Amino acid sequence: MEDERLLSVTQCPEDLEEASLRPRRFEEYIGQEKARNNLSVFIEAAKQRKEPLDHVLLYGPPGLGKTTLAGIIASEMGVNLRVTTGPAIEKAGDLAGLLTNLNEFDVLFIDEIHRLNRSVEEILYPAMEDFAFDIVIGKGPAARSLRMDLPKFTLVGATTRAGLLTAPLRDRFGVISRLEMYSISELTRIVKRSAGILKVEIEEDGAKEIAMRARGTPRIANRLLKRVRDFAQIRADGIVTGAVAKASLDLLEVDQLGLDNVDRNVLNTMIYKFSGGPVGLDTLAAATGEDATTIEDVYEPYLLQLGFISKTPRGRMVMPLAYQHLGIPFDPCKCPQQLSLFDAGGETT
Repeated sequence: MEDERLLSVTQCPEDLEEASLRPRRFEEYIGQEKARNNLSVFIEAAKQRKEPLDHVLLYGPPGLGKTTLAGIIASEMGVNLRVTTGPAIEKAGDLAGLLTNLNEFDVLFIDEIHRLNRSVEEILYPAMEDFAFDIVIGKGPAARSLRMDLPKFTLVGATTRAGLLTAPLRDRFGVISRLEMYSISELTRIVKRSAGILKVEIEEDGAKEIAMRARGTPRIANRLLKRVRDFAQIRADGIVTGAVAKASLDLLEVDQLGLDNVDRNVLNTMIYKFSGGPVGLDTLAAATGEDATTIEDVYEPYLLQLGFISKTPRGRMVMPLAYQHLGIPFDPCKCPQQLSLFDAGGETT
C-alpha cells in the first residue's frame, strides 16, 4: 500500500512525531529562496503597518514544506497558528467555530484547501474579504441574515492541486507561492540539520547519499535519515558515513535515483510484458496489481519527471533512459510502434 512505502510523500504518524525537525524561523529554513524571500518582505511590511498579512496560498507537490511555512509565517508574525484540513470542515458550523475562536492577526492554516465543501467555501469568501461571517437564522419567509464581525486574520491555504481551486477562491489570496522540488545540495543541508537535532553523527558523504535518493523531497529525506540511523546504530559504529548510508539504502531497495521496488515493478512490467508500451492505464494496473488512481497520482509523476516514461495517445511507454537505468538493452528496431508514436507526439491522460 502507498501509505506503507518508505518513499511515500503522504504524511504518516512517524513524520508527525518528529515535529521538532521543522524550522520555526526563516533563518532556519533551507531552500525555496523565492518564496522565502518574498514572504519575509510581506511579513515585515505587515508588521510595520500593524496589519494582518494578506491571505497566502502555497501550492506544489506534497512533502515540500507547506505546513512548515505556515508555522514560520505565524511565528514571524508573533501570532497563534490554527491548523485544519479542507475535508475536516464539513459544514458551515465547523468553519464558524474556527473563525470565531481566532484572535487578532492569527493564522488559520487549511491544508488540502481544494477539497473544501462548496457551501463552506462560499461562506469563506466574506470572511476573507470583509472579516465577517453571515449566519442565516430561521427558514422560509421568516429567515433573516445576521452578520458577525470577525477578528482580522490571515488564511494560509495549501494544496497539491492548484488547478482544482475555484477561481473565486484563488483570486482572494493576495500572495500565491509555488514550492519547487529541492536540489541535492539543499537536501544535503536539510539532512545534516536534521541529524544534528536527532543527535546523529553524520558525514558529508552520508548526508549527500541520503539526499540523492530522497526524490527532491525533505519529508522523504528525513524519513530515510531515520532508517539509516537505525542501521548505523546496529550494524556500524553509529556514524552515518557514505558507505553506511549506501549499504543501508541498498538494503531498503532504494536506488541512486530514489526508485523503490514498486517503481521498478511498474517499469519492468511495461518492458517485459508489454515490450515497453504503449500500454493503457487500466491494463498496467491489472498487470501490476496496483490501483489505477495510485499509479497515476503516486508513481507516475516522479517517473515522468525523470523522463523514464512518456504518456502518448495510445498509453504509457518506457523511455530509453529507463532502460539505461535498469541495465536493460534498448533495441528501437524491436519497437516500431514506439518510434511511430514518438514521431507523432501527443499526450494522453
